[in-house]
Amino acid sequence: MIHTKVAQIVCTFPPYKGGIGNSVYGFSRELVKQGAHVTVFTPNYSHISPEHNEDFIIKRINPVLDFGNAGFIPQIIFELKDFDIIHLHLPFLGATLPVWFYLVFHSKKKLILTYHMDLVGVGIKGLIFGLYQKIALPLILKRADKIIVSSFDYAENSGIKKYFNAKRKRFIELPFGVDMEKFSPREKNNELLKKYYIEGDDNVVLFVGGLDNAHDFKGLAILLKAIKEINNDNLRLIIVGEGELKQDYQNMAEGLGIAQRIVFAGGVADADLSDYYNLADVFVLPSISRSEAFGIVLLEAGACGTPLVASNLPGVRTVVQNKENGFLAEPGDVKDLAEKISKIIFDESLQKEMGRRARKIAEEDYKQERIIEKLMEIYK
Repeated sequence: MIHTKVAQIVCTFPPYKGGIGNSVYGFSRELVKQGAHVTVFTPNYSHISPEHNEDFIIKRINPVLDFGNAGFIPQIIFELKDFDIIHLHLPFLGATLPVWFYLVFHSKKKLILTYHMDLVGVGIKGLIFGLYQKIALPLILKRADKIIVSSFDYAENSGIKKYFNAKRKRFIELPFGVDMEKFSPREKNNELLKKYYIEGDDNVVLFVGGLDNAHDFKGLAILLKAIKEINNDNLRLIIVGEGELKQDYQNMAEGLGIAQRIVFAGGVADADLSDYYNLADVFVLPSISRSEAFGIVLLEAGACGTPLVASNLPGVRTVVQNKENGFLAEPGDVKDLAEKISKIIFDESLQKEMGRRARKIAEEDYKQERIIEKLMEIYK
Protein backbone atom coordinates (compact mmCIF):
# COMPACT_ATOMS: atom_id res chain seq x y z
CA MET A 1 0.00 0.00 0.00
CA ILE A 2 2.97 2.34 0.52
CA HIS A 3 2.82 5.21 -1.99
CA THR A 4 -0.26 3.76 -3.70
CA LYS A 5 -2.34 6.57 -5.18
CA VAL A 6 -6.05 6.21 -4.46
CA ALA A 7 -8.85 8.35 -5.89
CA GLN A 8 -11.98 8.32 -3.70
CA ILE A 9 -15.01 9.60 -5.65
CA VAL A 10 -18.08 10.38 -3.56
CA CYS A 11 -21.29 12.40 -3.98
CA THR A 12 -21.10 14.18 -0.61
CA PHE A 13 -18.32 14.84 1.85
CA PRO A 14 -17.91 16.65 5.18
CA PRO A 15 -18.78 19.21 6.34
CA TYR A 16 -22.04 17.93 4.77
CA LYS A 17 -23.59 15.56 7.31
CA GLY A 18 -24.20 12.13 5.80
CA GLY A 19 -23.16 8.52 6.29
CA ILE A 20 -21.50 8.00 2.89
CA GLY A 21 -19.26 11.05 3.10
CA ASN A 22 -18.43 10.42 6.75
CA SER A 23 -17.36 6.84 6.00
CA VAL A 24 -15.11 7.96 3.13
CA TYR A 25 -13.61 10.60 5.41
CA GLY A 26 -12.79 7.98 8.04
CA PHE A 27 -11.38 5.50 5.52
CA SER A 28 -9.24 8.18 3.88
CA ARG A 29 -7.63 9.26 7.13
CA GLU A 30 -6.78 5.68 8.04
CA LEU A 31 -5.43 4.85 4.58
CA VAL A 32 -3.03 7.79 4.79
CA LYS A 33 -1.70 6.38 8.06
CA GLN A 34 -0.92 3.18 6.15
CA GLY A 35 1.15 5.07 3.57
CA ALA A 36 -1.39 5.59 0.79
CA HIS A 37 -1.73 8.88 -1.09
CA VAL A 38 -5.44 9.68 -1.10
CA THR A 39 -7.35 12.29 -3.06
CA VAL A 40 -11.09 12.72 -2.52
CA PHE A 41 -13.14 14.01 -5.47
CA THR A 42 -16.58 15.40 -4.68
CA PRO A 43 -18.95 18.01 -6.15
CA ASN A 44 -18.47 21.60 -5.03
CA TYR A 45 -21.97 22.41 -3.85
CA SER A 46 -22.61 26.08 -3.13
CA HIS A 47 -23.95 25.33 0.36
CA ILE A 48 -20.70 23.73 1.50
CA SER A 49 -18.20 25.87 3.39
CA PRO A 50 -14.45 25.49 2.71
CA GLU A 51 -13.03 22.45 4.47
CA HIS A 52 -10.12 22.45 6.88
CA ASN A 53 -6.80 20.94 5.85
CA GLU A 54 -6.42 17.17 6.09
CA ASP A 55 -3.68 14.63 5.56
CA PHE A 56 -5.25 13.87 2.20
CA ILE A 57 -6.23 16.07 -0.73
CA ILE A 58 -9.83 17.15 -1.25
CA LYS A 59 -10.79 18.35 -4.73
CA ARG A 60 -14.24 19.86 -5.06
CA ILE A 61 -15.39 19.94 -8.68
CA ASN A 62 -18.01 22.45 -9.84
CA PRO A 63 -21.01 20.47 -11.14
CA VAL A 64 -22.14 21.08 -14.70
CA LEU A 65 -25.64 20.18 -13.50
CA ASP A 66 -27.07 19.96 -9.99
CA PHE A 67 -29.57 17.29 -8.97
CA GLY A 68 -29.86 17.12 -5.20
CA ASN A 69 -26.70 15.51 -3.89
CA ALA A 70 -25.77 14.08 -7.29
CA GLY A 71 -23.93 16.86 -9.11
CA PHE A 72 -22.91 15.95 -12.68
CA ILE A 73 -19.11 16.23 -12.88
CA PRO A 74 -17.88 14.97 -16.29
CA GLN A 75 -14.62 16.90 -15.69
CA ILE A 76 -13.56 14.05 -13.40
CA ILE A 77 -12.18 12.20 -16.45
CA PHE A 78 -9.30 14.69 -16.64
CA GLU A 79 -8.31 14.08 -13.02
CA LEU A 80 -7.76 10.32 -12.88
CA LYS A 81 -4.67 9.52 -14.95
CA ASP A 82 -2.16 9.51 -12.07
CA PHE A 83 -4.02 7.11 -9.79
CA ASP A 84 -3.36 3.41 -9.22
CA ILE A 85 -6.81 2.73 -7.79
CA ILE A 86 -10.13 4.40 -8.52
CA HIS A 87 -12.63 3.86 -5.71
CA LEU A 88 -16.12 5.02 -6.69
CA HIS A 89 -18.80 5.21 -4.02
CA LEU A 90 -22.33 4.50 -5.25
CA PRO A 91 -24.89 5.81 -5.69
CA PHE A 92 -23.44 8.82 -7.50
CA LEU A 93 -25.53 9.76 -10.52
CA GLY A 94 -23.20 12.55 -11.60
CA ALA A 95 -19.98 10.53 -11.74
CA THR A 96 -20.94 6.97 -12.69
CA LEU A 97 -21.02 7.39 -16.48
CA PRO A 98 -17.99 9.74 -16.64
CA VAL A 99 -15.88 7.26 -14.66
CA TRP A 100 -17.09 4.36 -16.81
CA PHE A 101 -16.29 6.35 -19.98
CA TYR A 102 -12.78 7.09 -18.71
CA LEU A 103 -12.16 3.42 -17.95
CA VAL A 104 -13.24 2.35 -21.45
CA PHE A 105 -9.98 3.93 -22.65
CA HIS A 106 -7.91 2.94 -19.60
CA SER A 107 -8.63 -0.74 -19.22
CA LYS A 108 -5.69 -1.46 -16.89
CA LYS A 109 -6.89 0.89 -14.18
CA LYS A 110 -8.19 -0.88 -11.08
CA LEU A 111 -11.78 0.03 -10.19
CA ILE A 112 -13.22 -0.65 -6.74
CA LEU A 113 -16.88 0.10 -6.10
CA THR A 114 -18.63 0.48 -2.80
CA TYR A 115 -22.38 0.08 -3.21
CA HIS A 116 -23.72 1.98 -0.22
CA MET A 117 -27.46 1.92 -0.86
CA ASP A 118 -30.31 1.93 -3.36
CA LEU A 119 -31.83 5.11 -4.70
CA VAL A 120 -35.51 5.28 -3.79
CA GLY A 121 -37.83 8.02 -5.04
CA VAL A 122 -41.20 8.88 -6.57
CA GLY A 123 -42.31 11.09 -9.45
CA ILE A 124 -39.58 12.63 -11.60
CA LYS A 125 -36.98 11.63 -9.04
CA GLY A 126 -38.11 8.01 -9.23
CA LEU A 127 -37.96 8.13 -13.04
CA ILE A 128 -34.39 9.43 -13.01
CA PHE A 129 -33.36 6.87 -10.40
CA GLY A 130 -34.91 4.12 -12.50
CA LEU A 131 -32.98 5.16 -15.61
CA TYR A 132 -29.78 5.22 -13.58
CA GLN A 133 -30.43 1.71 -12.27
CA LYS A 134 -31.14 0.36 -15.77
CA ILE A 135 -28.46 2.14 -17.80
CA ALA A 136 -25.52 3.53 -15.85
CA LEU A 137 -25.36 1.10 -12.94
CA PRO A 138 -25.01 -2.13 -14.99
CA LEU A 139 -22.16 -0.62 -17.02
CA ILE A 140 -20.08 0.33 -13.99
CA LEU A 141 -20.85 -2.93 -12.15
CA LYS A 142 -19.56 -4.98 -15.10
CA ARG A 143 -16.35 -2.96 -15.23
CA ALA A 144 -15.55 -3.19 -11.51
CA ASP A 145 -12.70 -5.38 -10.31
CA LYS A 146 -14.28 -5.69 -6.87
CA ILE A 147 -17.60 -4.52 -5.42
CA ILE A 148 -17.81 -3.81 -1.71
CA VAL A 149 -21.11 -4.00 0.16
CA SER A 150 -21.64 -3.33 3.85
CA SER A 151 -23.52 -6.62 4.13
CA PHE A 152 -24.53 -9.48 1.86
CA ASP A 153 -27.95 -9.24 3.51
CA TYR A 154 -28.44 -5.83 1.94
CA ALA A 155 -27.05 -6.87 -1.45
CA GLU A 156 -29.45 -9.82 -1.58
CA ASN A 157 -32.40 -7.49 -1.06
CA SER A 158 -31.27 -4.46 -3.04
CA GLY A 159 -31.55 -3.17 -6.58
CA ILE A 160 -28.37 -5.05 -7.52
CA LYS A 161 -29.52 -8.45 -6.25
CA LYS A 162 -29.58 -10.05 -9.73
CA TYR A 163 -26.02 -8.98 -10.43
CA PHE A 164 -24.99 -10.01 -6.92
CA ASN A 165 -26.42 -13.51 -7.36
CA ALA A 166 -24.85 -13.89 -10.82
CA LYS A 167 -21.39 -12.50 -9.96
CA ARG A 168 -21.07 -13.22 -6.25
CA LYS A 169 -17.31 -13.81 -6.47
CA ARG A 170 -16.78 -10.16 -7.33
CA PHE A 171 -18.50 -9.01 -4.15
CA ILE A 172 -16.81 -8.48 -0.81
CA GLU A 173 -18.66 -7.96 2.45
CA LEU A 174 -16.95 -5.14 4.31
CA PRO A 175 -18.94 -3.29 6.97
CA PHE A 176 -18.11 0.20 8.08
CA GLY A 177 -15.89 0.64 11.09
CA VAL A 178 -16.03 2.71 14.24
CA ASP A 179 -13.32 4.42 16.28
CA MET A 180 -13.58 2.56 19.58
CA GLU A 181 -11.60 5.18 21.50
CA LYS A 182 -13.52 8.17 20.19
CA PHE A 183 -16.84 6.43 20.81
CA SER A 184 -16.66 4.76 24.20
CA PRO A 185 -18.69 4.52 27.42
CA ARG A 186 -18.24 7.47 29.79
CA GLU A 187 -20.07 9.36 32.51
CA LYS A 188 -23.01 11.53 31.49
CA ASN A 189 -21.92 15.07 30.61
CA ASN A 190 -23.11 17.39 33.39
CA GLU A 191 -23.23 20.40 31.08
CA LEU A 192 -25.62 18.57 28.75
CA LEU A 193 -27.75 17.41 31.67
CA LYS A 194 -28.12 21.03 32.79
CA LYS A 195 -28.56 22.38 29.26
CA TYR A 196 -31.51 20.09 28.54
CA TYR A 197 -32.91 20.05 32.11
CA ILE A 198 -32.52 16.28 32.41
CA GLU A 199 -33.19 14.93 35.91
CA GLY A 200 -31.97 11.67 37.40
CA ASP A 201 -35.24 9.83 36.82
CA ASP A 202 -35.65 10.99 33.20
CA ASN A 203 -35.44 8.47 30.35
CA VAL A 204 -33.54 9.78 27.33
CA VAL A 205 -34.18 8.57 23.79
CA LEU A 206 -31.73 9.78 21.13
CA PHE A 207 -32.04 10.25 17.37
CA VAL A 208 -29.13 11.42 15.19
CA GLY A 209 -29.72 12.19 11.51
CA GLY A 210 -30.25 14.82 8.85
CA LEU A 211 -33.52 16.73 9.01
CA ASP A 212 -33.53 17.42 5.28
CA ASN A 213 -35.36 15.98 2.28
CA ALA A 214 -32.38 13.80 1.41
CA HIS A 215 -32.79 12.00 4.75
CA ASP A 216 -36.56 11.83 5.12
CA PHE A 217 -36.23 8.03 4.94
CA LYS A 218 -34.77 8.14 8.47
CA GLY A 219 -38.33 7.95 9.79
CA LEU A 220 -38.27 10.72 12.38
CA ALA A 221 -42.01 11.29 11.92
CA ILE A 222 -42.60 7.67 12.95
CA LEU A 223 -40.45 8.16 16.04
CA LEU A 224 -42.36 11.28 17.09
CA LYS A 225 -45.63 9.35 16.86
CA ALA A 226 -44.08 6.49 18.87
CA ILE A 227 -43.04 8.89 21.63
CA LYS A 228 -46.67 10.00 21.94
CA GLU A 229 -47.67 6.33 22.40
CA ILE A 230 -45.33 5.87 25.37
CA ASN A 231 -47.01 6.77 28.66
CA ASN A 232 -44.06 8.28 30.51
CA ASP A 233 -43.91 11.93 31.54
CA ASN A 234 -40.19 11.56 32.24
CA LEU A 235 -39.39 10.50 28.68
CA ARG A 236 -37.24 12.93 26.69
CA LEU A 237 -36.40 12.63 23.00
CA ILE A 238 -33.24 14.45 21.92
CA ILE A 239 -32.99 15.04 18.18
CA VAL A 240 -29.52 15.81 16.85
CA GLY A 241 -29.47 17.16 13.30
CA GLU A 242 -30.31 20.08 11.06
CA GLY A 243 -32.13 20.57 7.78
CA GLU A 244 -34.97 22.27 5.96
CA LEU A 245 -37.57 19.90 7.48
CA LYS A 246 -36.75 20.87 11.07
CA GLN A 247 -39.67 23.29 11.37
CA ASP A 248 -42.03 20.65 9.97
CA TYR A 249 -40.94 18.21 12.68
CA GLN A 250 -41.29 20.89 15.34
CA ASN A 251 -44.81 21.63 14.13
CA MET A 252 -45.58 17.92 14.17
CA ALA A 253 -44.40 17.62 17.79
CA GLU A 254 -46.67 20.54 18.69
CA GLY A 255 -49.61 18.94 16.91
CA LEU A 256 -49.06 15.64 18.73
CA GLY A 257 -48.95 17.44 22.06
CA ILE A 258 -45.45 16.21 22.91
CA ALA A 259 -43.38 19.35 22.25
CA GLN A 260 -42.45 19.63 25.93
CA ARG A 261 -40.82 16.18 25.75
CA ILE A 262 -38.77 16.89 22.62
CA VAL A 263 -35.38 18.61 22.39
CA PHE A 264 -34.20 19.78 18.98
CA ALA A 265 -30.49 20.00 19.72
CA GLY A 266 -29.50 21.15 16.23
CA GLY A 267 -26.23 20.20 14.62
CA VAL A 268 -23.57 18.77 16.91
CA ALA A 269 -19.83 18.69 16.24
CA ASP A 270 -18.54 15.20 15.50
CA ALA A 271 -16.17 15.44 18.47
CA ASP A 272 -19.15 15.96 20.82
CA LEU A 273 -21.38 13.16 19.53
CA SER A 274 -20.04 10.61 22.02
CA ASP A 275 -21.36 12.72 24.90
CA TYR A 276 -24.84 12.60 23.36
CA TYR A 277 -24.73 8.84 22.83
CA ASN A 278 -23.69 8.42 26.47
CA LEU A 279 -26.53 10.67 27.59
CA ALA A 280 -29.09 8.31 26.08
CA ASP A 281 -30.79 5.29 27.61
CA VAL A 282 -31.61 4.06 24.11
CA PHE A 283 -30.63 5.10 20.60
CA VAL A 284 -33.29 4.82 17.88
CA LEU A 285 -32.94 4.61 14.08
CA PRO A 286 -36.54 4.26 12.77
CA SER A 287 -35.79 4.25 9.02
CA ILE A 288 -38.61 3.36 6.66
CA SER A 289 -37.02 2.32 3.35
CA ARG A 290 -34.05 0.48 1.87
CA SER A 291 -32.31 3.83 1.42
CA GLU A 292 -31.07 2.89 4.90
CA ALA A 293 -28.55 0.16 4.27
CA PHE A 294 -26.48 0.06 7.43
CA GLY A 295 -26.57 2.94 9.91
CA ILE A 296 -23.13 4.12 11.01
CA VAL A 297 -24.79 5.96 13.89
CA LEU A 298 -25.80 2.55 15.25
CA LEU A 299 -22.12 1.58 15.44
CA GLU A 300 -21.23 4.83 17.18
CA ALA A 301 -24.03 4.50 19.72
CA GLY A 302 -23.29 0.83 20.30
CA ALA A 303 -19.59 1.54 20.83
CA CYS A 304 -20.65 3.96 23.58
CA GLY A 305 -22.54 1.15 25.27
CA THR A 306 -25.99 2.45 24.37
CA PRO A 307 -28.79 -0.06 23.61
CA LEU A 308 -30.26 0.16 20.11
CA VAL A 309 -33.69 0.11 18.51
CA ALA A 310 -33.80 0.11 14.72
CA SER A 311 -36.05 -0.89 11.85
CA ASN A 312 -35.98 -4.48 10.64
CA LEU A 313 -34.44 -3.62 7.27
CA PRO A 314 -31.84 -5.48 5.18
CA GLY A 315 -28.38 -4.46 6.30
CA VAL A 316 -29.58 -2.64 9.40
CA ARG A 317 -30.52 -5.97 10.99
CA THR A 318 -26.91 -7.12 10.68
CA VAL A 319 -25.85 -4.31 13.03
CA VAL A 320 -28.71 -4.63 15.51
CA GLN A 321 -28.81 -8.22 16.69
CA ASN A 322 -32.37 -8.59 17.94
CA LYS A 323 -32.62 -9.16 21.71
CA GLU A 324 -28.83 -8.95 22.03
CA ASN A 325 -27.65 -5.35 21.62
CA GLY A 326 -31.16 -4.00 21.08
CA PHE A 327 -34.47 -4.63 19.36
CA LEU A 328 -35.70 -4.57 15.77
CA ALA A 329 -39.05 -2.95 15.01
CA GLU A 330 -41.12 -3.28 11.87
CA PRO A 331 -40.52 -0.29 9.56
CA GLY A 332 -43.25 2.32 9.84
CA ASP A 333 -45.05 0.50 12.67
CA VAL A 334 -45.58 3.16 15.35
CA LYS A 335 -46.92 0.81 18.02
CA ASP A 336 -44.15 -1.75 17.52
CA LEU A 337 -41.50 0.96 17.73
CA ALA A 338 -43.05 2.36 20.91
CA GLU A 339 -43.17 -1.13 22.43
CA LYS A 340 -39.49 -1.84 21.67
CA ILE A 341 -38.36 1.50 23.09
CA SER A 342 -40.47 0.91 26.22
CA LYS A 343 -38.94 -2.52 26.83
CA ILE A 344 -35.54 -0.92 27.21
CA ILE A 345 -36.34 2.27 29.10
CA PHE A 346 -38.58 0.50 31.65
CA ASP A 347 -36.12 -2.33 32.40
CA GLU A 348 -32.87 -1.01 33.85
CA SER A 349 -31.16 -4.41 34.05
CA LEU A 350 -32.01 -5.17 30.41
CA GLN A 351 -30.79 -1.72 29.45
CA LYS A 352 -27.42 -2.28 31.10
CA GLU A 353 -27.00 -5.78 29.65
CA MET A 354 -27.88 -4.68 26.11
CA GLY A 355 -25.51 -1.73 26.44
CA ARG A 356 -22.70 -4.05 27.50
CA ARG A 357 -23.37 -6.34 24.54
CA ALA A 358 -23.57 -3.37 22.16
CA ARG A 359 -20.05 -2.32 23.11
CA LYS A 360 -18.77 -5.91 22.85
CA ILE A 361 -20.29 -6.44 19.37
CA ALA A 362 -18.87 -3.14 18.12
CA GLU A 363 -15.41 -4.10 19.37
CA GLU A 364 -15.48 -7.61 17.95
CA ASP A 365 -17.04 -6.91 14.55
CA TYR A 366 -16.61 -3.25 13.65
CA LYS A 367 -13.32 -1.99 15.06
CA GLN A 368 -12.03 0.54 12.54
CA GLU A 369 -8.47 -0.76 12.42
CA ARG A 370 -9.60 -4.25 11.38
CA ILE A 371 -11.88 -2.87 8.68
CA ILE A 372 -9.04 -0.79 7.22
CA GLU A 373 -6.76 -3.85 7.16
CA LYS A 374 -9.37 -5.67 5.08
CA LEU A 375 -9.76 -2.68 2.73
CA MET A 376 -6.00 -2.61 2.19
CA GLU A 377 -6.12 -6.27 1.19
CA ILE A 378 -8.82 -5.45 -1.36
CA TYR A 379 -6.66 -2.69 -2.83
CA LYS A 380 -3.66 -5.00 -3.31
